[in-house]
Amino acid sequence: MVETDEETKARVRRTRITALIVACALFMQNLDSTVIATALPTMARDFGSDPVRMNVALTSYLLSLAVFIPASGWVADRFGAKPVFRAAIVIFTLGSILCGRADTLGFLVIARILQGVGGAMMVPVGRLLLIRTALKSELVAAMAWLSMPALIGPVVGPPLGGFIVTYFSWRLVFDINVPVGVIGVLLVTYFVDDVREAARAKLDGWGLLLSGLTMAGIMVGMETAGRGMVETWVTWVMLGGGVTAAFGYVAHARSHPAPLLDFTLMRIPTFLVSVLAGTLFRVGVGAVPFLLPLMLQVGFGKSAAESGLITFVSAAGAIMMKPAAMFALRRFGFRDTLLVNTVISALLLMLCAAFRPAWPAFAIYLSLLLGGFFRSLQFTAYNSVAYADVPRERMSAATSLYSTIQQISLTFGVSIGAAMLALSMRITNETIPHLNDFSVAFVAVALISLMAAPATLLMARNAAEEMSGHQAEKQA
Repeated sequence: MVETDEETKARVRRTRITALIVACALFMQNLDSTVIATALPTMARDFGSDPVRMNVALTSYLLSLAVFIPASGWVADRFGAKPVFRAAIVIFTLGSILCGRADTLGFLVIARILQGVGGAMMVPVGRLLLIRTALKSELVAAMAWLSMPALIGPVVGPPLGGFIVTYFSWRLVFDINVPVGVIGVLLVTYFVDDVREAARAKLDGWGLLLSGLTMAGIMVGMETAGRGMVETWVTWVMLGGGVTAAFGYVAHARSHPAPLLDFTLMRIPTFLVSVLAGTLFRVGVGAVPFLLPLMLQVGFGKSAAESGLITFVSAAGAIMMKPAAMFALRRFGFRDTLLVNTVISALLLMLCAAFRPAWPAFAIYLSLLLGGFFRSLQFTAYNSVAYADVPRERMSAATSLYSTIQQISLTFGVSIGAAMLALSMRITNETIPHLNDFSVAFVAVALISLMAAPATLLMARNAAEEMSGHQAEKQA
């Protein structure tokens, strides 16, 4: 049945509205993940707690995400993507309200865990909702919106948190989520369609337990490695436990008819490349929100506010990318775009290693602007091509696996960036990082991102042409 012009316009409009609503929810989640870090010292004074111990407010949230993200696809199939996404916003907002009312560290941790449950459902289920709404030819444009929260949130969060804490109260850090959450629930209710698929088999309980232990062990181990937050043996126990649970999960999944995380999806070349190359790329890029503000403040002597204004330039680059994504993919296709763009992005990331106070401000701003632009293009391409060849009935399983691996890779990025910085300091017997130490760290994470380039060649040159429009452009 051929669509009329009015039906086509209505469907495109509905896809754009859904993309914007999901993007706003994901921005709220990404912003909250980073804005709290700036507020922790002030919160510690109010609670009468050690600032170092306050880090548990961050790790408890990450743990909650880690445990519940793998179940998101099954929950969406069982109860419907729209109701689950709406409920996730409600849970996240309730968690925010409780965080803002906390008067002890224990209360805050419980509230952050509740927030994490909402965030774990919000990210993958929001993406699933959009995938089920959009046609493949519309998915790249839609995913361009979803790549922005991941890039802008970590950049905007620290300076916004510093501004709120300095001029208002740390409780406002959480309270700003409330109006956004209320508006989000209303928008989802009235403007998002509930596109359902047949429910999968009953929940894989053992898979949930083993995947949760894997994610918790690896993420806590990586978060605490080399930071002096816990005894070294605790870090090794968590990493060892996570790896052991991972092997246990793989053995379990091979014999289970409907595993929670379905690794047979890796047999699809486009999904494999998006996961493999995307993980390497994200590990490198994930270190930027940690390394860049620290270098500007410690190495350049900038204030937190000045650092925030400089790093915000990369967010502007991400926003500028959206109109260019479809043009690049239509002109060059997914494989060639990802291949060339990986090299450009890695070189721009490596350029940060050369930043010095004597540099003209314009040169630093331009480098960060271009870096944000090309990184955003890369994320848009990865997030789109991952689902190009996944059968519709396996979309929920694909979003669960993809989101789980994304979460781990971004955590690895911060941890590896911190480890490279600490290693350079140890070699030079320094107690405070100098500019050369930051240079070593930036070069190391840039090389990891560069490793994504050869992994891209595992995908056919004409892959996902229906999605990119590359073949149509070539024929025209």
